[in-house]
This record gives sequence, C-alpha cells and structure tokens, in this order.
Amino acid sequence: MYNRIYFLQFSKKISNEPIIYQLVKQYDVEFNILKADILPQRDGLMILELKGSKANVLKGLEYLENQGVKVERLAASVCRDDEKCFQCGVCTGVCPVGALSIHRPDMAVLFDADKCTGCGLCVPICPVRAMELSLGQEAISEEISC
Repeated sequence: MYNRIYFLQFSKKISNEPIIYQLVKQYDVEFNILKADILPQRDGLMILELKGSKANVLKGLEYLENQGVKVERLAASVCRDDEKCFQCGVCTGVCPVGALSIHRPDMAVLFDADKCTGCGLCVPICPVRAMELSLGQEAISEEISC
C-alpha cells in the first residue's frame, strides 16, 4: 500500500468542483483530509493523505494537476542512526504503516523507508533518539519520475 501526504491548492475557478470525489471514484484511492480550507469562489487549500497502489495514486495525482490543482508532496523523511539504535523495538509499536518491524527470529528492527509516511511518531518514543525527522516540500513531478 502506497501512502503519502500532499498539499493541494485550488484556484477559485475550480474550488466548487467535486474533484476529490472523482479522484476516489476513478482512481480507487483512499483519502484522509488532514486540513482543508475551501470555499466556493475562493482559492482553497487542502492537506490530504492518499493511500492505494502506487500506480493509482500517481495517476490520481496526474488527474489533479490536469484539473488545475497545484500539488506538492509534503515530504517528511525519517532516518535512523544505526549507531545509536540498540534494537529495542519500541518504535515498531507506534508505526501505523508497518515501516518499522521486528524480524524474527533474530529480533532485528527493520526500517522500510518506502512504507514510511513521515508521520514522526517513532521520533519522540525512541529512548536513545536514534530516529530523526526532517521536513520539506518537493514537487510532485519529482515523485512521478521515480
């Protein structure tokens, strides 16, 4: 399951169109609205978490851009300092997407950066502060080219 967070900007021309409805219907993606400020005949913004197959999410993002929505990925990257980490596994209990998991039988803590959404829940819970979060924005076109 591909899961990313995006910042969407709607012009007043399209702010009253059912664009998110069409995104879900046509591209079979799930969404979670994290923040929205959209009113008819005004510019609007939305922070949206999208989930689905990578191909469907990327096609959906292309649809949004074709509709005139400015799309930017809210990029948050989580890094683990392997020298600090002592494999306690506390982070695996709070990771909502399974990016952090325990490999059995050796009990090693694995980190899958492709699954990570950058939520940052692992950062404050790590007892040795081995997890770090950096925030930034990247254009969606960079993601589509990956």
